[in-house]
Amino acid sequence: MNAVVRGIRAFVMFWVDFIIGDDWTVAAAVALALLGTWGLTRMGITAWWLLPLCVLAVTAVSIRRTANREPRHDPSG
Repeated sequence: MNAVVRGIRAFVMFWVDFIIGDDWTVAAAVALALLGTWGLTRMGITAWWLLPLCVLAVTAVSIRRTANREPRHDPSG
């Protein structure tokens, strides 16, 4: 593989890792919210509120899932 192809692959993999990160469901939900906002706007509906609302909901769900996955630390020993 030549240097150009390796560079392009590294660039693409960086962005995939940066956007998707640890939880692909968050990235998918934000993408759907962006599509929903675009669709509502195309229909003439003011939709500025949809993206922040979806991001807030997805963040809350992600935090709850992570908190439920983490083992509880018992301070009493």
